[in-house]
Amino acid sequence: MKTEVVRSARRKKTIEAKVVDGVLRVLMPDSLSAADEARWVATMQQRIARKLQATRVDLPKRARQLAQSLSLPQARQIVFSDRQRSRWGSCTPADGRIRISNRLADYPPWVLDYVIVHELAHLAEPNHSPTFWQLVDRYPLSERARGYLIAKGEDPSGDRVGENPTG
Repeated sequence: MKTEVVRSARRKKTIEAKVVDGVLRVLMPDSLSAADEARWVATMQQRIARKLQATRVDLPKRARQLAQSLSLPQARQIVFSDRQRSRWGSCTPADGRIRISNRLADYPPWVLDYVIVHELAHLAEPNHSPTFWQLVDRYPLSERARGYLIAKGEDPSGDRVGENPTG
């Protein structure tokens, strides 16, 4: 996608990106250095790419299929979120809402499915108890997906990396 940088003397701190007529327009303060500009353009290109990729995944349909096939509760709402920076997903059991980090849109589908299953399991068990992990482990690729996320340097379990999440 073509990228256009728009600098403004009026803009003091914020950096914004939006797609206008198929062009990624990055708005930034005039005072930024060339190195900062390059870093921010790359960051915004990644964010927009993730958002576009996330729109290609039918998250509610995927969650319904996983919940049905693994006998887990159905989510009332499940959406991608670009605000999830330190977690892969979050769940509010009281109202059945699940948010999934749009960073997962670039990951293999079985990893995304694992995180969906993890959050669906929280609808039944709102903690990381042994019962919770038994629910998560109904997903046949759960161990593989946990390993993938750990290899990426991320902790998919909510526990410390290296701990046995099932026991």
